Amino acid sequence: MLTEIRIDGLGVISTATAQFHEGLTVLTGETGAGKTMVVTSLHLLSGARADAGRVRLGANRAVVEGRFTLDEVNATARGDAEQVLEAAAAVADDDGTVIAIRTVGSDGRSRAHLGGRGVPASVLADFTAPLLTVHGQNDQLRLQRPEQQLRALDQFADAVVGPLLREYTEQRRAWLDARNALTERTARSREMAAEAERLTQALAEIDAIAPEPGEDERLVAEIRRLSDLDSLREAAATAHEALAGPEDDPGENAGALDALGVARSRVEGSEDPALAALGPRLADAIAVVVDLTTELSGYLSDLPSDPGALDSMLTRQAELKSLTRKYAPDIDGVLAWADDARTKLESLDVSEEALAALAAEVDAGADRVRAVAVKLSQARTTAAGELAAAVSEELGGLAMGKARLDVEVRPVPAAPQDSAPLLIDGTELHAGPAGVDEVELRLAAHSGAQSLPLNKSASGGELSRVMLALEVVLAGNEHGVTMVFDEVDAGVGGRAAVEIGRRLARLARTHQVIVVTHLAQVAAFADTHLVVNKSDDGEGAVDSGVRALTQDERIVELARMLAGLDDTETGRAHAWELLNIARAERMAAR
Repeated sequence: MLTEIRIDGLGVISTATAQFHEGLTVLTGETGAGKTMVVTSLHLLSGARADAGRVRLGANRAVVEGRFTLDEVNATARGDAEQVLEAAAAVADDDGTVIAIRTVGSDGRSRAHLGGRGVPASVLADFTAPLLTVHGQNDQLRLQRPEQQLRALDQFADAVVGPLLREYTEQRRAWLDARNALTERTARSREMAAEAERLTQALAEIDAIAPEPGEDERLVAEIRRLSDLDSLREAAATAHEALAGPEDDPGENAGALDALGVARSRVEGSEDPALAALGPRLADAIAVVVDLTTELSGYLSDLPSDPGALDSMLTRQAELKSLTRKYAPDIDGVLAWADDARTKLESLDVSEEALAALAAEVDAGADRVRAVAVKLSQARTTAAGELAAAVSEELGGLAMGKARLDVEVRPVPAAPQDSAPLLIDGTELHAGPAGVDEVELRLAAHSGAQSLPLNKSASGGELSRVMLALEVVLAGNEHGVTMVFDEVDAGVGGRAAVEIGRRLARLARTHQVIVVTHLAQVAAFADTHLVVNKSDDGEGAVDSGVRALTQDERIVELARMLAGLDDTETGRAHAWELLNIARAERMAAR
């Protein structure tokens, strides 16, 4: 939930800080005082587009800083928010709260920070999305959009619709993938057949040469050795002779090994202890020379004696180079290319058998999508009646007792060139990302009225109440999310205003609710009352601030909202009575 917000340089507000608590918080104030700027600041924290025109005149930038806590929100919202924090490497403050900041420069440039990290505005939006829902005055218009109405129905029936929608999405993706593959193979059969032939020939060439990993590098080393074979043999033989002596003249030209043997016998035969002590070291030297002699003998015996070995290796090297010139810089790359080619070749099978198998896969996928789409439509149709009844009941409590909301679920026919047509009960329907259905909310404003789409039947005030009734109904399984309403009571008054206050207070039992209102009947139900004050320095500069009201100050503010009666005893008495009635109703509801 939102615990605090600080605003600098936004509209008429130079600097303002407001603290928010659980329950229902209302913001009131004179027209033009800057109440909407508070909602604008929350829109900015929600990742809304930055508008340089909102920056206070004379300021270089506007800064909005919000502090959120995840302790009181539901597990799903908390998990989603924590996932965003982890991905952004953002951290919470020492008190466990998370600070989100949005900065808008007078040049229109925008920056966002989350938990001490600079992030894109979209990441800020991902963090606040599960925690903060802002209903501005334009959100009533969005309620008229078909996709928003479908989303409302699915949210209402999420326990049943949610699993079906996820299954439908998964099956649809697999079906479309197979369908696209079949279309591509059929349309590009000649091209794919030529590509398959090219790959087959290339693989046959590679398989015929049968290179081994790293073989080209090993051949280079071997060829270099063979090219220097005579010099290598001479060097090794000379070294061996120097150590062991010549094999054909074991006399005076004895090698180092014989010399060391003589030295050892002389030293060990000495009676001088100091000289005799050198014997073991000479023994070690003899052992080393013996090892070297053995290794040199082995090296000489391993040197190729076949004069044609070099020619064979050069021929093999030429074969490998014929592959590296065509397919990759080295043999390991050639082998990797061959693996990729074999995989690609499998997908280029355009034989009649392959196309028939893929067509069967498409048909089977369509059957699976069709089955889950029918179940999804049935679940939505059942939920539509329940949602309509629940919202209609809420409308009855909002001084629209004779109004009725209908929720229609209709199939969407496939277009002539539809990208995803699905045959259901003999009719081709459009299999969209959310199913084959469209949803329309229709309102009959009174018992004798015809049920019409919201954009044709609802006035501004009625649309506000329909949106509020929907929110109350949809809020059943969610807890702790912050909901912000900007003049949801626009266009209403009297009994309807009191009922809106009651509904908002009820919604605040499970949510943190923040409301910008101009109606005293709504403000009276608040747990916390904030007022936006406007001051003028006498030179045309206007500044606004936000502060919490005491009990006595609430009476004065409610009296002002009651037709400007804040300076009369009658107005204050009326405000006091209204406040007591609202308090009594809240206590009784608990």
